[in-house]
Amino acid sequence: MIKFVVFICGAIVMSFEILGSRVLAPNFGSSVFVWGSLISVFLAGLSAGYYLGGRLADTNPSSRKLGLILIAPGLLFMTFPLYSGPVSDWIFVQDLGVRISPLIASSVLFLVPSVFLGIVSPYTAKLMICSLHTSGKTIGTLYALSTFGSIIGTLITSFYLITLVGVNALIMGQGILLIVLTLPLYFMNLNCSIENASQAGGMCDTK
Repeated sequence: MIKFVVFICGAIVMSFEILGSRVLAPNFGSSVFVWGSLISVFLAGLSAGYYLGGRLADTNPSSRKLGLILIAPGLLFMTFPLYSGPVSDWIFVQDLGVRISPLIASSVLFLVPSVFLGIVSPYTAKLMICSLHTSGKTIGTLYALSTFGSIIGTLITSFYLITLVGVNALIMGQGILLIVLTLPLYFMNLNCSIENASQAGGMCDTK
């Protein structure tokens, strides 16, 4: 289940970035400044998320806490169509220039969700590392799954889903999916702490 969550979050990150270009296009176009802003904001958000995820993972990580982490971007995605248009319109009206305007719009709309999605990889890595002898393999597997999910999310979103579903419906659907993922994570009740690992010979404590 944890690996599936990592895959889905990886897919959503890149799908959301592709959709972000369509969200910004009506006001800011699809110039290199728009794409540069989107890519930079997502990278900044993911970097911050990796850092925060590592810090949070060192304080007794659990599948239930992971579920709580996913709720935040889930709610943001579900309500995204309600505020993205007005926010983008307001920034456009300020006429801050072809470079600054899309950068600010990207930061306001996409930074926070990307931070939460960035938390997932390091958090799940710590949660699944039950033996120091397999930590490298576990981390490599999770990041490979996340990257593979990003590839699939990019291709499916750009080739099919935007045309079939539409931008707003797709973003809301991603939010619903993230919320749904919290339910099995809650009932798994998987915990992995330093104390549990040492007492069980490096194994996670699953209740």
